[in-house]
Amino acid sequence: MLNLSRIYAKSRQTAENAKPNLTANESRGDRKLPLFMVNHGFTKSFGLAKLRDLAEEARVREIVLAPLTRSRSYGNVPQVHAILYYSQRTTKGGLLIAEATGVSDTAQGYPNTPGIWTKEQVEAWKPIVKAVHDKGGIFFCQISHAGRVSNYDYQPNGQAPISSTHKMIPPQKQLDDTMIEFSPPRCLTIEEIPLIINDFKLAARNAIEAGFDGVEIHGAHGYIIEQFMKDSANDRTDEYGGSLENRCRFALEIVKAVIDEIGAERVGIRLSPFADYMECWDSNPEELGLYMVQSLNKYGILYCHMIEGRMLIVDERRQIPHHLLPMRKAFNGTFIVARGFDRDEGNKAVAEGYTDLVAYGRLFLANPDLPRRFELNSPLNKYNKFTLYIADPIVGYTDYPFLED
Repeated sequence: MLNLSRIYAKSRQTAENAKPNLTANESRGDRKLPLFMVNHGFTKSFGLAKLRDLAEEARVREIVLAPLTRSRSYGNVPQVHAILYYSQRTTKGGLLIAEATGVSDTAQGYPNTPGIWTKEQVEAWKPIVKAVHDKGGIFFCQISHAGRVSNYDYQPNGQAPISSTHKMIPPQKQLDDTMIEFSPPRCLTIEEIPLIINDFKLAARNAIEAGFDGVEIHGAHGYIIEQFMKDSANDRTDEYGGSLENRCRFALEIVKAVIDEIGAERVGIRLSPFADYMECWDSNPEELGLYMVQSLNKYGILYCHMIEGRMLIVDERRQIPHHLLPMRKAFNGTFIVARGFDRDEGNKAVAEGYTDLVAYGRLFLANPDLPRRFELNSPLNKYNKFTLYIADPIVGYTDYPFLED
């Protein structure tokens, strides 16, 4: 089974920078204890390094709650039922990543998704974050902008969604078999790009104000950052298009702005170089992934969360393709993988050093006590794809049973 007492991997350089005078009881083998475990009821002035002392008590898990769109934040404001949803999935020392949370009123692409650009939204997040911290969890907010993965209905004054391009996404079938349609996007001008970068910076500031321990920049799933990074979507001819360096400029400028605002130790990023979500793919995904992680090393961010490539079918069994190994080797911080992992594959990935942590989405959605089920190798609930995105505050959301039920 997964070794639930294993400590989060953290780069030596970051560890030394955060607290130079480590004592013998502050390490496990050749790995330093995590320095980024924030809050747990403490004020920000308490200091990140002080929180190191909680690591032994926390018994940090290698099982991460992946960010999952749940479409239950009416009017883009987080609701009280999210308190129960996230607290149900909190284990002491475990890392949870909140659902994609919009950085501005132009960032939305789906109904009832949360934002963090207004005071009302920040205040609504506070009791949700507190509930996670009260159970000893670590909570990061995924800050996101859908870009062209949107339509007029979700945009202020019915305007066109913004993107790196004018190219429109054709209708797409969702997991619950519904079809979604998109509107023709408007290509951002050079002068507008800094405004979007600033939206990410302010969203990061607001996330810390709401009590989150840090933020995950959403650079995956065909959203606006990928629309700049990947050559299938980016047809620009200016300094944000063409070469790999130019296409990644927008993403890295966002990273810099966010770490300048809240500190590198509070920042992660999610990337999906091998994916083709929302008509967004790259002709050389490995080169893209390597360039990004090598660039991210210069900023010293906390973690890189990557989506695995499509599953392989070998002897009628799904297998992880392990496309991410070069990125794993190149990245200096904590590495998280997601997509298609079950208990055994996750266990194997960690044991073989393919990753430090594994993020689980639908399995965690349907099994709020997933770490315990993995520990006991217990049967798992199956998720209901037809209730993933409905607006009901209970059904398909907080009504999945625990083992003792």
